[in-house]
Amino acid sequence: MPNNFLSWLKGLSLTWLLLGSAVGTASTQLDVALPQIFLEGIRYDLALTTTTPNPDVLDNLAPVLRVNDSLYTATRLHGDWVFADVIASGSSSADLALELQGKIVHSADVPIIPAWISILPPLVAIGMALLIRSVLPALMFGLWLGAWALQGLTLEGLFIGLFSSFEVYVVNAVADADHATIMLFTFMIAGMVGVISRNGGMRGIVEWITTGANSAKRGQLAVWSLGMLIFFDDYSNTLVVGNTSRSITDRLRISREKLAYLVDSTAAPLATVALVTTWIGYQVSLIGDAIAPLEGLEMSAYGIFLNSVLYSFYPFMAILLVFLVITTGREFGPMLAAERRARATGITAPPVTSTVGQDDESALAMKDGLPPRAMNALIPVATMIVGVLIGLYLTGEGDTISEIVGSANSYRALMWASLASALTAIIMTAAQRLLSLDEIVDAWVSGARFTFIAMIILVLAWSMSEITRELHTADFLIASLGDSLPAAALPATVFVLAAFTAFSTGSSWGAMGILLPLVLPLCWALMGNQGLTTAAEDYFILYASVSGVLAGAVWGDHCSPISDTTVLSSLSAGCDHIEHVRTQLPYATLAGAAALVCGTLPISFGLPWWVGMLLAAAATTLGLRLLGQPVDDHRPG
Repeated sequence: MPNNFLSWLKGLSLTWLLLGSAVGTASTQLDVALPQIFLEGIRYDLALTTTTPNPDVLDNLAPVLRVNDSLYTATRLHGDWVFADVIASGSSSADLALELQGKIVHSADVPIIPAWISILPPLVAIGMALLIRSVLPALMFGLWLGAWALQGLTLEGLFIGLFSSFEVYVVNAVADADHATIMLFTFMIAGMVGVISRNGGMRGIVEWITTGANSAKRGQLAVWSLGMLIFFDDYSNTLVVGNTSRSITDRLRISREKLAYLVDSTAAPLATVALVTTWIGYQVSLIGDAIAPLEGLEMSAYGIFLNSVLYSFYPFMAILLVFLVITTGREFGPMLAAERRARATGITAPPVTSTVGQDDESALAMKDGLPPRAMNALIPVATMIVGVLIGLYLTGEGDTISEIVGSANSYRALMWASLASALTAIIMTAAQRLLSLDEIVDAWVSGARFTFIAMIILVLAWSMSEITRELHTADFLIASLGDSLPAAALPATVFVLAAFTAFSTGSSWGAMGILLPLVLPLCWALMGNQGLTTAAEDYFILYASVSGVLAGAVWGDHCSPISDTTVLSSLSAGCDHIEHVRTQLPYATLAGAAALVCGTLPISFGLPWWVGMLLAAAATTLGLRLLGQPVDDHRPG
């Protein structure tokens, strides 16, 4: 009986994984890539492939796809054969038939579900996480809901979706090479932090920094400054700044929620606008691919990116708000309660019911009797930073620093640097005989084990991102936008759409990759229809639309509890993840609203970018003044 059950379950899974249907002829074999479900009214491009070495044979076969009562002819798109703009609607399922030379050679049936369902899995997961303050069950439920939707919301699919959500999406998230790299270098850095905490190096940094940073305000400024210095990569920024600052902020009675906010707000917002970062290659390549087919646009992709930075109001407002919060000593929302708790009681970690990780954190205390030497921590951390820069140089190509860093393989650079830093910490500890080999291994394992829960959350967040791709969530959002917009309304609309896409999918890069290829041609077409493509001074609409995607994606990612950078910020700060999201959300909302209302909207109607920047900065400052309340700054005894 168990063997029969497993065979049946395996068959269901294989059927669920089937993306295409093969049809045979005397001379060739064709394959049409079908989605698992159709969203009602959403356009799909279905790829048509052949096993023959000469794909031009399709000209003679004249393949036609019948979808219910509609016919679609195969056309060439970017060198590939596709059935373009296929729409399924009007019933609960789509009857598809592939015709060759007028003869039906294969048929299939694909469920149709309402398009709005595609947005439910991420929104339910996010809402549930914020409501019950536990992200793991929320993400699991969201994955199950998404996998069920991909089964057509059938009763049988409810059962199949439970297993396929893990068998397919969680497995794929772990098996992805880039994801595995992120997990490995996170473990390496966390293990390194465990060693330098146990050998007294971290205590030495605390004593060194707190001689000058002897108040909560100065301590926060030190963390903010460190975050601004490590601008070249958001992951490096998050993991290094959070892990090295935790002991300092604890001593100065700064809440873990505040540390997580400081870390998160000087990572992605800085990486997306700095001119030499690991983000540039990705962003510029997306812009380049999107503008390649546009007639009359002769600017380089890098030139468009540089001009768009001037209109990236949210990243600058996010960084400015952190500085204002620190210097004014004013807080609002849940962060105010967290900071007052930390100042008054010295309890920096948020009170949560889960005790997971607390034993690991106590295991990272300095071994009794050791001297607190700051160099035992500074040298491994410096090795990490220098290693990343060297790795970016070795894996990059080009003549300028921007080209080299932009084309570099940041994942390989981070892997090399994290391994080098961990080995440096281990060798220095062993050479000074501060810890035995067994104690070094225990310290490394304790540091790495501290990341366990965060890694589970990260894997589930990646799985949710894949679910949203399969459900074409972004396509639904784009279709909801409509195509009858005035050009001046496009930047603000795109900013909100990118933010919502990144918030729902948990990925700023994913939102950029989905939207830039669609927004740039749309923007250029709207500008052409309204006579705005002939004069360079009218290109501000183009720049603002590009920045709308880039900055909006960062804003949505910044607010999302299923974002990988948000998870890593919680991890590095040692803060409960949901508490980090709850306390950061009001600040991100203030900066985003100021950027949208006082920055993006005014410049869309002709105001210079610098006026928008000043207006947004003034609104951010005023908002903090009106909403914020002072926190009594008790110096630690």
